[in-house]
Amino acid sequence: MSTKTLGIALLGVGPGSEPHLQSLATLADSVDLRWALARSNPDKARAAVPPSTRVTADLQEILADPLVEAVIVATPAYTHLEIAAAALAAGKHTLVEKPLDVTLARAEELVGRATAHGVHLGVVLQHRFRPGAQRLKQLLDSGALGAVQSAVLQVPWWRSQEGYYAKAGRGTLARDGGGVLLTQAIHAIDLFRSLVRVRAVVASQIATTAIHTMETEDFASALLTLGNGAPGVLVATTAMYPGRAEVLELVCRHATATLEGGTLRVQYHDGRSEAVEGEAKSGSGDSIMDFSPDAHIALHRDFFGAVAEGRPPTVTGEEALATHRLIEQIVRQGKERAA
Repeated sequence: MSTKTLGIALLGVGPGSEPHLQSLATLADSVDLRWALARSNPDKARAAVPPSTRVTADLQEILADPLVEAVIVATPAYTHLEIAAAALAAGKHTLVEKPLDVTLARAEELVGRATAHGVHLGVVLQHRFRPGAQRLKQLLDSGALGAVQSAVLQVPWWRSQEGYYAKAGRGTLARDGGGVLLTQAIHAIDLFRSLVRVRAVVASQIATTAIHTMETEDFASALLTLGNGAPGVLVATTAMYPGRAEVLELVCRHATATLEGGTLRVQYHDGRSEAVEGEAKSGSGDSIMDFSPDAHIALHRDFFGAVAEGRPPTVTGEEALATHRLIEQIVRQGKERAA
């Protein structure tokens, strides 16, 4: 990555900004957080950002600053298209929190805007940057594990009604765009898809359990055909008390690999084994930002490096769009099955 200090702006200083602010503090030698957009609670925003960061409710004031080369969009999902589109039109490289937006059509429009303006669009799907996940990708790409024979992804998370879904807009299509798949499990699904690819959704179920009162789903399951034709299974919920870390299990020709939270364990058929230890916390529970910022730091380094080096970031808009399309297909087929 270049040693040049990169001028950036953080658009949104709500709960979703917390790991970004922690990461940016770590990267302060190479990144200058010049602005923060706060359309409500400006005093709270000023307390959260460095003293040198200017806080404003005026997006155009930020975009008019020629020293701002990149922005991070950390506002609610339903605002992403309008805010990111303005930044892209101003020539700012844009890193957007997941999901791209609340509908597939809006997500596709956002990716199209980035292409039209010729600037980078990255998406905050940071699970790809955990050391265990990166080692698993290396092993798959090198052929050390052999061909994937089957894959199972479980996201057994917990969100309470009182502490999470009772808050305004949560679990609604208008604010979030979806339930457990698009809002919580999207990180694990994106990692899963990036590792094994998905050719088809064979069948799916979605439901809202009696545990929650919400518009969208808190349970989803799917039978999948992986990119190489092998079978796959996905189960995700926010109704499994008290919740535990997501688990990805790959049965391969020469080994079985298990990624639980951030920890990778590989057992080879010849008796060898290897492990990469990682964080157990992953976002389950009502304290939604109670996890290490390390993966955000790695994602930021990659995105800012992409800006400096003129290369695509690891998680492009197109990659995030492919994950959104998979989720949309699971939801659509689940609704059709229930009709």
